[in-house]
Amino acid sequence: MNRYLTGTLLAQKTQTLIAFPALPKRILTLAVFICILFSGHVTADEKLDFNRDIRPILSDNCFLCHGPAASTRAAELRLDKREPAIASGAIKPGKPDESDLVERIFSDDADSIMPPPDSNKQLSPEQKKTLKRWIQEGAEYQQHWSFVSPKRQPEAKSIDEFVAKKLLASQLTANPPSNPETLIRRVTFDLNGVPPTPLEVEQFKDDINDRGIDDAYQALVDRLLTRNAYGERMALAWLDAARYGDSSVMHADGPRDMWPWRDWVINAYNTNMPFNQFTTEQLAGDLLPNATVEQKIASGFNRNHATSDEGGAFAEELRVEYVVDRVKTTSTVWLGLTMECSQCHDHKYDPISQEEYYKFFAYFNNTTDPGM
Repeated sequence: MNRYLTGTLLAQKTQTLIAFPALPKRILTLAVFICILFSGHVTADEKLDFNRDIRPILSDNCFLCHGPAASTRAAELRLDKREPAIASGAIKPGKPDESDLVERIFSDDADSIMPPPDSNKQLSPEQKKTLKRWIQEGAEYQQHWSFVSPKRQPEAKSIDEFVAKKLLASQLTANPPSNPETLIRRVTFDLNGVPPTPLEVEQFKDDINDRGIDDAYQALVDRLLTRNAYGERMALAWLDAARYGDSSVMHADGPRDMWPWRDWVINAYNTNMPFNQFTTEQLAGDLLPNATVEQKIASGFNRNHATSDEGGAFAEELRVEYVVDRVKTTSTVWLGLTMECSQCHDHKYDPISQEEYYKFFAYFNNTTDPGM
């Protein structure tokens, strides 16, 4: 991983507020790599983290029978919530030897051990020790990770320092810096979606010779961010998430002119629109006082769903389908949640109830959008 790609680009350009929904794939890949590489890596003196160290164990081995789904829940025991787990005696914070959970997972009795033999689940010795240690530490729970605000690491001023610290703890070393040709190719693809020209490569190399890699690279990033191609590149992932298309999808898949909304998204990136404004105008631009034409176009986000003009179709059925689509898309894009499961029952994995789903549904159910 190149320190200029992982550090300078993100640290120097955090003012580009709406870049996160469509981060370049290489940066996303890096983030995923870091999460995978260091998940579960806990030192003896580091306190266990529920979402990182405990939830995966319980989710894989316990939640089917003792989780959020009432239809499969056994013994009226829930381990996905702290209060019911404590009330049942399964967990006694600070007292692992008095906790039923510890007794059952360490049991040698086939009739008592958990998970039961017929479940085809089996905790490793390390997982058992981790659960016992967690209870000893107080059995703290955390909300679903998507509801936990990220916190800046106080000991790390940049991603470079954060990565370097983790590499050192894992006895790994970073790759050496990339050569100029590779570096400019990577960042130009990431920010503009096209490779650099041969002339641009030579100019970048000359700039490095004149003022050094740090200043030359920062100037390169500045140039790439000013191009119209930057907005086009960044808009790609957003258009996919918003199910953009210039056709109606259903039946004859007839033409539908949505390109003005696409151009609005591209312009929003290129003008560095703040993310709160980016959000408000797409979800409710047409409802703003004295809304401009551009703000009304922005609300096209909610008109990207599939539509039909098929003869014989039930207009009300289609209208409800449109509302369902808007709930699904909005929750996925802005909340990072799969809410659609709660259309039929309380969500088994994300913390969304069926009642909460239809409260959200009600917002989009108050439109004048016809089914046909």
